[in-house]
Amino acid sequence: MPGPSSQIASEVRRHGATDVSDDAAVLAAYSSDASLYRVPPAAVVFPRSADEVRAALAAARELGVPITARGAGTSVAGNAIGPGIVLDFSRHMNQVLSVDAEAGTAVVQPGVVQAQLQKAVAAHGLKFGPDPSTSTRCTIGGMIGNDACGARSLAFGRTSHNTLGLRALLADGTELVTGPDGWSADSDVLGRVEQIVAKDLATARTEFGTFGRHVSGLAVEHLLPERFDPTRALVGSEGTLAVITEATVRLVRNPPVSLMVVLGFPDFPTAGHATPQVLAFAPSACEGIDRRIVDVILERRGPGAVPPLPAGDAWMFVELSGDSPEEVRRQADLLASAGLGVSALVVDDPRTADRLWKIRADGAGLAGRAPSGRPAWAGWEDAAVPPDRLGTYLTSFDALLDKHGLTAMPFGHFGEGCVHVRMDFAFDSPDGPDRYRSFVEDAADLVSSLGGSLSGEHGDGRARSELLPRMYSPQALALMSSIKKAFDPGDLLNPGIIVDAAPLTADLRYTSTAKLTKGLALAYASDGGDFGQAVHRCTGVGKCRADNTGSGGVMCPSYQATKEEIHSTRGRARLLQEIVNGDSDISWGSPAVHEALDLCLACKGCASDCPTGTDMASYKAEVLHQTYKRRLRPRSHYVVGWLPRWAKVGSLTPRLANRSMDIDWVRTLALKASGVDTRRRMPTFARRTFRRTFSAASDQTGTPVVLFVDSFTNHFAPQVADAAAQVLREAGYAPRITRQQECCGLPWISTGQLDGAARRLRSMVDALAADAKAGLPVVGIEPSCTAVLRHELTELVSGEDAAAVAAATVTLAELLTRTDGWTPPDLSGVTVVAQPHCHHHAVMGWETDRALLVRAGAAVQAVAGCCGMAGNFGVEQGHYEVSLAVAEANLLPAVRQAPEGAVVLADGFSCRTQLDELAPTAQPKHLAELLAGR
Repeated sequence: MPGPSSQIASEVRRHGATDVSDDAAVLAAYSSDASLYRVPPAAVVFPRSADEVRAALAAARELGVPITARGAGTSVAGNAIGPGIVLDFSRHMNQVLSVDAEAGTAVVQPGVVQAQLQKAVAAHGLKFGPDPSTSTRCTIGGMIGNDACGARSLAFGRTSHNTLGLRALLADGTELVTGPDGWSADSDVLGRVEQIVAKDLATARTEFGTFGRHVSGLAVEHLLPERFDPTRALVGSEGTLAVITEATVRLVRNPPVSLMVVLGFPDFPTAGHATPQVLAFAPSACEGIDRRIVDVILERRGPGAVPPLPAGDAWMFVELSGDSPEEVRRQADLLASAGLGVSALVVDDPRTADRLWKIRADGAGLAGRAPSGRPAWAGWEDAAVPPDRLGTYLTSFDALLDKHGLTAMPFGHFGEGCVHVRMDFAFDSPDGPDRYRSFVEDAADLVSSLGGSLSGEHGDGRARSELLPRMYSPQALALMSSIKKAFDPGDLLNPGIIVDAAPLTADLRYTSTAKLTKGLALAYASDGGDFGQAVHRCTGVGKCRADNTGSGGVMCPSYQATKEEIHSTRGRARLLQEIVNGDSDISWGSPAVHEALDLCLACKGCASDCPTGTDMASYKAEVLHQTYKRRLRPRSHYVVGWLPRWAKVGSLTPRLANRSMDIDWVRTLALKASGVDTRRRMPTFARRTFRRTFSAASDQTGTPVVLFVDSFTNHFAPQVADAAAQVLREAGYAPRITRQQECCGLPWISTGQLDGAARRLRSMVDALAADAKAGLPVVGIEPSCTAVLRHELTELVSGEDAAAVAAATVTLAELLTRTDGWTPPDLSGVTVVAQPHCHHHAVMGWETDRALLVRAGAAVQAVAGCCGMAGNFGVEQGHYEVSLAVAEANLLPAVRQAPEGAVVLADGFSCRTQLDELAPTAQPKHLAELLAGR
């Protein structure tokens, strides 16, 4: 590589690109995509126009460095990473330029997210047909690069069927324009390509485009003289022939009527064998899913997470569409009664159908953990065979897994013969790469013997390009090589992909050379205490980059505010993976790591919203713990991180403490000295703490429960605890509290003071264990503290007592919902605008609270995303603007648009604090206050 990253970045800027980074954190974040490969780039360019793309190409030619185009980085084959210059189109070149509803077309830039295009054209009753499971974050440019498909390709085809024209730049900087009316180029490249293909028409006609999901290799079939179509030939070329700067795409209309039929089968191969009979019903979608994925969802999200399924251990989700409701229903009934499996179910409820389709959409992330419990990898991810051979493939594939001692959770597009699968390759063992190679070579031979394609929609990338000789003849390989050289004679564009392949075991992201991370404070119970396994949970599917507005999701608030890859859960995971990477100099205390983590709100949204359960809040706590162990910490760690300790002191003289903070110069000086943003207000101490006023009346009757009164509620919001005690008594309980104030240690956890947190948790366990073991519920008031008892407690404190306390801990809504005879107050006519606390959403789930409010008669509007305060994050210096931006994403607009008289519900102390500062008229309430009529 000529010159250091700084020199390459400078040269790119000199040639005219304006947004260029060689920052260590950025380079690490872009070192991988959703694949199992790691290739750190030398510079990342965020082009604003085609001219800036041309400038980057000029710099690449002059420096002799490769250039790789990238959209959202959701590629599972390693086709969006490279050692030279990476072009990220998603930041600036992300617009829908025009829509022609009459013609059914749109002109877009390559960085536009598929879901944004759908939103832009929905008003016309149109959509872009291909719908990959990553549609909320994948870009149209990336879809063009890989020839992406999705669940409904039976109805709408692949991206190549829906791309009408392109503007692209060749490696030499000349422009190529293609479209239905012809093509033009500043060079004779297309003429040379025509001549190349004309020399071997037999190979071009017989080895390419052999069935619907033949994606591997170049699309040479579209360069035949009888159908010469350079647009479709460029689609699926993985950025190896040209760099796309603009695309004209076809838009389609949804059929008026759709109905889902779920067929149950005894096993996955049996479902595959039934595919040809299902295709006779002309479905618009035909997807296969396995019991193993369903079990993962049930384990992680509870029994209510999966709608009732018909009997079986494998299922086919079939969508039938048409113009007539009666005809679609008739076809659905015929399919359900055709006896193709052991059971069948026609899903009449659209909401239930949406929930089932979401399981399928989350498949890539959910399959990131193999049935063995080990990480599952995407090296053999999306092979396809003709649908009439799918059953044979699945049967043989199961035998292949057994032969190689692997486990997996397959799923896929059965109607197209395309199967997605991730396997627990032992990359952490010395012979792991060799064993991986042995398996994929056998798998490639199996697919080729059935007339299949090594890739059915994700492209070949680094994972499969080396295997192409097992699928293609030497003549076909030579033909593709000649076409590549015609387009890119200097081999600058994504080298090592498709032609002149890089070794498939080179540049693996996770290997046996990983550094040992000793002295961990968190147990990482699901990962065997291994920090490396924990951070490698992130498979890179990029759901953290999706817009969560209206989705009910939380992650990733800082990415939603900044749109910077290093502020996404995935970007941070890539940085943390560098800590354990044997080839990296990055360590716990590296500035790049702390730069990426600084704007992490520790909201824990990723722990639930990320399909793989990547828990960045816990990882951040571990990094801070390791970095500052036996070292001086930032000031805010001693102030906000020790807030319960200072609250106890302040509560001794609350009036004096509050009055002093009302004096501007005192307040400003105190906040600056504490590392707190001076635009923030410190919380007001209650005149009397809850513990000073609470009394478990001697004549109190009812079932005993422990009311866990956290430090925040006790010192700053005792009225909430009063309301909770009232509601419990009215429900037939006799609340009691611990003998002395206990703390869950959350501020210590969020600032990485994990030894201190463990000490507080052990004390709390000692205070609660006897009651918990006796079967008494421990009712949490503050969601974040309740979440600590349910999650971090057993990570930081081992033993039966801690496990008993965690198991006994419930939210107020959970306890009331399971209380026989309790009836909620009548909230008919009340609109509740609720901000579910992020930790509540992530650890306990908020659906029980929603159901309770609906049962009471309230109209419930749950706000997506985070409030932006997130405990200590929002008050620390340097975070105010991001905190405000996060609040403005969802919460503040929802409060402003709330109907008159609506109740703003915010159980979290930090959420109420944010609202008190930014929307003082909102007057947010805790659920306990609402139920108590306060």
